[in-house]
Amino acid sequence: MPLAGALDGIRVLELSRHLAGPFAAMTLADLGADVIKVEPPGRGDDTRGYPPFWNGVSCYYLSANRNKRSVTLNLQADDGQEIAKKLIKESDILIHNFRSGTMERWGLGYDRLRELNPRLIYCAISAVGSDGPDRDRAGVDLLMQAYGGLMSITGESGRPPVRVGTSLVDLTAGANAVQGILAALYVRERTGHGQRIESSLLEGQVSWLTYHAVSYFANGEVPERLGSSHASVAPYGAFPTSDGFLLVAVASDALWRRFCEAIERPELLADACFTSNALRCENRDALAGVLNEILSQDTAESWAARMDAAGVPCSPVNNIDDVLNLPQVAHRDMVVDMPRDDIPDLRLPGVAIKMSDTPGSVRTPPPDLGQHTAEVLEAAGYDTAAVDRFRDSGVV
Repeated sequence: MPLAGALDGIRVLELSRHLAGPFAAMTLADLGADVIKVEPPGRGDDTRGYPPFWNGVSCYYLSANRNKRSVTLNLQADDGQEIAKKLIKESDILIHNFRSGTMERWGLGYDRLRELNPRLIYCAISAVGSDGPDRDRAGVDLLMQAYGGLMSITGESGRPPVRVGTSLVDLTAGANAVQGILAALYVRERTGHGQRIESSLLEGQVSWLTYHAVSYFANGEVPERLGSSHASVAPYGAFPTSDGFLLVAVASDALWRRFCEAIERPELLADACFTSNALRCENRDALAGVLNEILSQDTAESWAARMDAAGVPCSPVNNIDDVLNLPQVAHRDMVVDMPRDDIPDLRLPGVAIKMSDTPGSVRTPPPDLGQHTAEVLEAAGYDTAAVDRFRDSGVV
């Protein structure tokens, strides 16, 4: 019988908004942590106002805030800061994504808080990191895709750079934050002490340059945009068929032989320009011309059937409707129903991390603004009269 979530008993205080911080906190919540999301009174997380809306609720907000409790708290007010400290004293993890220096001005910097709670794991998510010449730079996903180089290698050759279709830099920073937090929890088991963790949009982006960066260090050549192609593998990318595009990934010479057999063009195996992966990369334009002509003579489905039979990796270019209705996605519980009173048919992406003994789960829908304020404050020792007073004065 499955046990409770892996992080059952861990409390997270989330002082973040937009995507990187909320995604990190949601991932921990999916794994069983009790996440208290702190939001400004009146307006809440900025993403609550982002369209499109589902029965009046932002789809953006809904996507990153399940399994949480929402508390409104004015962190600029003295009483708000004192309430935050009381909650922090009872928390295992704090996540924030305010600009460098903001938490310190509020008396909520790490040095102050570790005196209050030595076991606290304090995670700061920022644009570029807390120090260095650009430490005060503001950053959102789009800007960091440009500033961090990702946009320079995304798009078609000879055409303007384009944004990756999802907020990859934000999501990377959030995922890196989770890795750091889990490592810090493991260290705390041995030492009894928490620590400060940083995850920045820029550093996550630079780490993901991987082979692009190492190739540049090796030869000094700046990588260029290659569309769906790959700098180190060919043929690898989208090819036109008679009714759409087919993605083909021929990542080895053995797969090249299978590919040529699948398309019934064994003569390509003898072509001196294509006898190794390195030569195919060197002659990728000529190869693309040959394959475009061949593959355009039949449908994507027909070619995919041949590739599958030959063991050559390939895929149609699924749109969002296609992928969310794949039998495999359904089988792996990657679409879940999680109704709210105002959205009885609410559906959300499932939990990506599968654990045999302590599985993650989607237990509660994204909360309304301040839905749990009274509940959390009363559990922290404030009586109903105090909560009402805080509400009347704009503290909560």
